Amino acid sequence: MANTLQDHPRISVVTPSFNQDEFLEATLRSVITQGYPELEYVVIDGGSTDDSVSIIERYEADLAYWVSEPDQGHAHALNKGFAQTTGEIMCWVNSSDLYYPWTFEIVAEVFAAFPQVEWITGAISMVDVCGRPKVVASASGVNVFDVLAGDYRWRIQQESVFWRRSLWERAGGRLDQALTCAADLDLWLRFFRLVPLYRVGTLLGGFRVHDDCLGDAGDDLYGREAKQLHSRFVSRYDRTSLARARLIRLFGDGKRKMVVKGLSEIGLLPWYKHPQVVFDFDHMVWAIL
Repeated sequence: MANTLQDHPRISVVTPSFNQDEFLEATLRSVITQGYPELEYVVIDGGSTDDSVSIIERYEADLAYWVSEPDQGHAHALNKGFAQTTGEIMCWVNSSDLYYPWTFEIVAEVFAAFPQVEWITGAISMVDVCGRPKVVASASGVNVFDVLAGDYRWRIQQESVFWRRSLWERAGGRLDQALTCAADLDLWLRFFRLVPLYRVGTLLGGFRVHDDCLGDAGDDLYGREAKQLHSRFVSRYDRTSLARARLIRLFGDGKRKMVVKGLSEIGLLPWYKHPQVVFDFDHMVWAIL
């Protein structure tokens, strides 16, 4: 039976880049060589002075759009890129990070199987400068009460997040260009106010650890921006939600996994859910837990 557009929704990928010729080609290839039939790939280069443009030109035939010109920073480059896209599913991968060979097929399967799922993240993984996976973190996902409790840093790996265009539009349809480092967190917080995050129990993206990571900008700029965003996020929630978050915070990170999640699983804390999508090998289908 022939594959249909429903089986392969268009996935729009944006890569912002500036002077990252050391890693850029590996990033481009991690997207293009998957052979996904409904890929819409956009590259926004900020006017690089290294070999980035020549690298992009080698893959021009596989790109829906690309440009190399000065921009106003990371979020501005992403907004420029997403303005050129039309896909039902959206994501971005920075010019040093990677997708895995199976990523788009799994993303397509999950979104096609579950119309109620509006954004997903995969297992957290980190790769070295050669692109070799070195760390895969075991995590059970994150929900709005974890975030309200202050557990919001390093819980969502940006390159492993995919979302529906309809959610993007409801959340404002753009990244905040006033933010230098934490524009991703700002977007996730806007998503959390609308719908839950589903964790897919497999690897979707790899964060490359190297000397020029955006999140490591001097004097923990990411941390300071994130703290301000979190304070604003908390201020918009009702008393019941904040009381629940305080309860979660009382248990701390380690005990929370053992105690609070156990209570949730037996129905004593029905609101403390971490929706997950896992593959059921008995029936060969994806399932929601």
